[in-house]
Amino acid sequence: MSEPLILYEYAPSGNCYKIRLTAALLGLPLARRHYDIMRGETRTPDFLAHVNANGRIPVLQIGERFLPESNAACFWLATGSALIPDDRFDRADMLRWMFWEQYNHEPNIATLRFWLAFVGEAALTDAQRGQIAGKRAAGEAALDLMAAELDRRDWLVGATPSLADICLFAYTHVADAGGFDLGGWPAILRWIDRVKALPGYIPITD
Repeated sequence: MSEPLILYEYAPSGNCYKIRLTAALLGLPLARRHYDIMRGETRTPDFLAHVNANGRIPVLQIGERFLPESNAACFWLATGSALIPDDRFDRADMLRWMFWEQYNHEPNIATLRFWLAFVGEAALTDAQRGQIAGKRAAGEAALDLMAAELDRRDWLVGATPSLADICLFAYTHVADAGGFDLGGWPAILRWIDRVKALPGYIPITD
């Protein structure tokens, strides 16, 4: 891969981490540019004009082009690798889990982690505090669904790890910071250990 890769990120974000983890598992070098979302650094005129008009990170720069959205960036990195299944159905099923992660999992588990561990419950708005119980219930339902799948197989798709596992691992393995006790889902804990044992694995703190 000859094009230089630059990740525009907020390092504690699971969405940013999943891109770093994908690159690490594939042995791909990434340059990193840190932006503090707590200080609005992705909302500056320069960032909006030159990196992402949507004002969000992560963004993966590939040569002169910019690719927002974490799962899209992971897919670009992993194309041609074993992290994307050859089987047509398995490949579509991998995408199904990746879409589900952004629609059902991340809005609940990641949001509670951000609110409670980074913003702080005392600093939340009344509207946000009013959503905590609903997001907790939806997050627990997401973990239940994952656990049911992982109770009967090692990986979410097929017999080997795929991007479905990497993208869902990012926020699942730190769900405790959002108040989710993963001890209630032993199949997920075993899966977390399997991901951590993959060659090239890096923790979110790297």
